[in-house]
Amino acid sequence: MATDWVGSVVSINCGVTLGVYQGEVSSVDHASQTISLRQPYHNGIRCPLPEVTFSAMDIKTLKFLDIQNTVNKPSSGRGAATEPSIIPSGSHVSTGSSNSRRVTQATPRKTNVRNGGAKELMRPKDDECFRGGTDELMDTDFDFEGNLALFDKAAVFSQIDGTTCNRAQPHSNQGEHKPLSYRHDENILEVKPVIYRQITVPQHGGKEYCTDSGLVVPSVPYELHKRLLEAAERWGLSLERRLETIGVCSSQMALTLLGGPNRLTPKNVHQRPTVVLLCGPHIQGAQGISCGRHLANHEVEVILFLPNFVKMQESVTNEVHLYSRTNSKQVVAVKDLPTSPVDLVINCMGCHENPMLREQTWYQSAANWANQNRAPVLSIDPAVSGEHQTVEAKWTLFLGLPLPLSETESRVYLCDIGIPKLVFQEVGISYHSPFGCKFVIPLHTT
Repeated sequence: MATDWVGSVVSINCGVTLGVYQGEVSSVDHASQTISLRQPYHNGIRCPLPEVTFSAMDIKTLKFLDIQNTVNKPSSGRGAATEPSIIPSGSHVSTGSSNSRRVTQATPRKTNVRNGGAKELMRPKDDECFRGGTDELMDTDFDFEGNLALFDKAAVFSQIDGTTCNRAQPHSNQGEHKPLSYRHDENILEVKPVIYRQITVPQHGGKEYCTDSGLVVPSVPYELHKRLLEAAERWGLSLERRLETIGVCSSQMALTLLGGPNRLTPKNVHQRPTVVLLCGPHIQGAQGISCGRHLANHEVEVILFLPNFVKMQESVTNEVHLYSRTNSKQVVAVKDLPTSPVDLVINCMGCHENPMLREQTWYQSAANWANQNRAPVLSIDPAVSGEHQTVEAKWTLFLGLPLPLSETESRVYLCDIGIPKLVFQEVGISYHSPFGCKFVIPLHTT
């Protein structure tokens, strides 16, 4: 009978949610299908409650830890041991002795009158395991819905949570504050307010931009930008190193504008994109030629427009010499440029030091060709003087910090050219990098 199990020491596994309980059986209620343990332990920790009651619905397995006490109990002549009648179908009952011998047997499924023979087939296994017959009360159907309604899960979960919190907060004789406990989805770090204006300049260019994450990036006048580059050169960021960085970053941006991996694939060699570079005899022109060299290395059809100037800066000559090793095309006259639309035009004709350069014939002719070609234009480090730009650019790429661009039609981007933080500080700029994990980021007008 069910009362024969009172006083036995058992271990009840209630699954992942409720855990494992151990304790002495204080009562077994067949009517409500519950079993109660006195002085229980939960997952190896003593429970603060003197008694815990379990429903058969939540018991996964039941194991007897004190087999000697169990088998010595009388059972109304049925045998040395029987199963408590609250164990539902599919649960497991196991016994263990002091010599560590353990035998586990699955409880047979309940049967009705039509398949009553199945119980007789399972009886030899019960005899082998428990040295006696099973409780005849298992013949009755188990009322799952009715017994589930009798079990107050909310109260049990509340008790378990209280036990966990008490276990996580050790007692202290010094009256220390109890440590805070956090859920798995809570942040244990203190959240500080985000500072969006992390860059301040001594001379404002009159226009502000912001990144995708909301960081404010102020524009600077060309004079301050020039002093910043000069300070970087004094610390070792030479013009050659700067040209290489600008060439890599601007070519990466151009490759993205050309379609990136959707356009530049080994299976698409018959449709290689065509890019025209419009360059002048100055540093801005050298930056464009460096960009063209990297584009050519990525299997882009590059056409360099650079007139035959009597005198060009040494950086331009060096970049042209290196560009010639790509076997890409170079033209000196506008008439040699393509008459059909190309994929992209990169404008590097403007010069910060000589704004009157745009008045020359070669400049005007190349600008007219670019505006009539109907190809999108990317301007790299353009000269801005408050006047309307000769070449209408769809994208504008600034270096380090943006200049105040008057046109609003062009989409502004910013390139990280590797200037250290303390170099910014040397010219009076308080600087925190807005680039994050990228080297080229878009800027939006505020």
